[in-house]
Amino acid sequence: MGEEILARSILLIVMAGAGVLILWMASAAADGRLGRNQIAGIRLPSTLVSDRAWLAAHRAARRQMKIAGWCAIISSIPAALPVPLPLAVVSVLAGAVLMLAFTLRGAQVASRAAQDLPPEA
Repeated sequence: MGEEILARSILLIVMAGAGVLILWMASAAADGRLGRNQIAGIRLPSTLVSDRAWLAAHRAARRQMKIAGWCAIISSIPAALPVPLPLAVVSVLAGAVLMLAFTLRGAQVASRAAQDLPPEA
């Protein structure tokens, strides 16, 4: 029984933590609190070219990134419920796939937004 509790705890902490981190990053980058950097955010050649491109990209991708974060958080919930462990694992795997899909879509939207910026005068 101890191993199952450990497995559920890891699933819950990792997925919920990833979701919270993504939600924070999406808000902070889109609001300008998380500036251009090499560690966190949507780091593509088109988004790293300038602070203006970074901000435009993250504002454009905010919705997709927030959905990715919520997918991670929601998919972690079965790990805390009295459901069979395989069901909790499937939930987390489905959440991870959705999180990845929305993150990739967010990166696509961000790249397009950064590339579509008019040149600075």
